[in-house]
Amino acid sequence: IVGKNTTSYIMSGKGKGGRGKGKSKSSGSTSSASKAGLQFPVARLNRYLRKGKYASRVGVGAGVYMGAVLEYLCAEILELAGNAARDNKKTRIVPRHIQLAVRNDEELNKLLGSVTIASGGVLPNIHATLLPKKSTTKASA
Repeated sequence: IVGKNTTSYIMSGKGKGGRGKGKSKSSGSTSSASKAGLQFPVARLNRYLRKGKYASRVGVGAGVYMGAVLEYLCAEILELAGNAARDNKKTRIVPRHIQLAVRNDEELNKLLGSVTIASGGVLPNIHATLLPKKSTTKASA
């Protein structure tokens, strides 16, 4: 029984705006990369592993592990290259900064020892024997 002062509202099933529930993706699928908390595409890496015939069987965790490793390596290189760019008072990372970052880091240099980075240049290095000799004239005079 509805009283005199009460009003009843009939609402549609869509709620207040009439546009559904906003941006929630309840019906959409969640990518395997976002499930793993990664930026790298896990499903694509799994597909590459399967199509590449590296093994007869590939587990679902292989792409996640590979994606995590690649993401870590990229983050490490980008952090060091960003530091090298900041040291050179630049805001943009260029191949020279990547080269400096990789060659100055012992472990990355070992991993990428046989890799040539295009437009990377070389580390600044002058052999000790080529440097001018220190004159001892001031000490004797």
